[in-house]
Amino acid sequence: DFIDLKKQQYKIREKIDKRIKSVLDHGKYIMGPEVYELEEKLSEYVGMKYCISCSSGTDALLIPLMANGIGPGDAVITSPFTYIATAEVIALLGAEPIFVDIYEATYNLNPDGIEDAIKYAENKGLNTKAIIPVDLFGLPARYRLIDKVAKTHNLMIIEDAAQGFGGSIRGQKAGSFGHVASTSFFPAKPLGCYGDGGAIFTDDEELANKMKSIRIHGGGYDKYENIRLGINGRLDTMQAAILLEKLSIFDDELKLRNKVADYYSNYISSGLIKPYTPKNYYSSWAQYSLLSQSESERTKIMSTLSNANIPSMIYYKLPLHLQAVFKKLGYEKGDFPISEKTARQIFSIPMHPYLDNENQDRIIEVLNKY
Repeated sequence: DFIDLKKQQYKIREKIDKRIKSVLDHGKYIMGPEVYELEEKLSEYVGMKYCISCSSGTDALLIPLMANGIGPGDAVITSPFTYIATAEVIALLGAEPIFVDIYEATYNLNPDGIEDAIKYAENKGLNTKAIIPVDLFGLPARYRLIDKVAKTHNLMIIEDAAQGFGGSIRGQKAGSFGHVASTSFFPAKPLGCYGDGGAIFTDDEELANKMKSIRIHGGGYDKYENIRLGINGRLDTMQAAILLEKLSIFDDELKLRNKVADYYSNYISSGLIKPYTPKNYYSSWAQYSLLSQSESERTKIMSTLSNANIPSMIYYKLPLHLQAVFKKLGYEKGDFPISEKTARQIFSIPMHPYLDNENQDRIIEVLNKY
């Protein structure tokens, strides 16, 4: 109900059924022709030379790190205000996530903290190799400033566009920033399939070939010649077939998402802090998130919405530096105050392309009355 995928499916069901039937007919369920067709279309859409589809948004982050030899003794800088997958992949390879606080207005990583993060890593005896900025809630991070610091310190930028796919800065699409970019096709994402899926983008041919190899168990000329360690990271043909039809209506859906977001922003008149989109930025509105004045107020608002049968969600309740799994990193409460404050106050309301004004008015009325 929060995303309402049924309305979208109703719109393209006939075409999806035809695509699925085609897969069933040719029987190439793994790396079938739809996978390569999708990669070509996604590459063209983003404006990058190479697209490597994969099994999930998490693998789309893991594979570039593996391809660049990130491991023990290395540090990778990222945001503490995101889903666990962004930092999880760093730790899985034996490297250490180093966190940088976020902007109060956009919730994206603040580049002003990168220099201090590099020094912090050095003091721990770590070699900082990369930065993973997150395009949170559909809004690309501030790549011009991130790129400036990254070039100074020879750091690789891996764009986490899991939520940002479809967004842009001055016309440049999310998925085309940095050395390599990753996205997710989890069903709730702006461009989602009906299972798990992801994609990686780069202009670097050598890196692309490495990542294609890692995607299929580190294969060489064929799958029985293994030239490096890899994973089983392939995208199912069936999911590629579904994504091809979803991609065909994606730009229209982005316009509708922005229309829904504008309507919310124009008519929510309570004391809640509404999302901010900087000039020349375009959001894909993976979420429409509001800030309450306090944690207790948020609880009351969400309860009021629930009583009116309106779903709401919290993204994210606990910043990564305070998660139990990262306790050994040594971070404490108060280390990233903006992330912590945001986590106490933020909540998201329904957002999808087919949310009509009547239903939005009902949501807005509850919020404004409160």
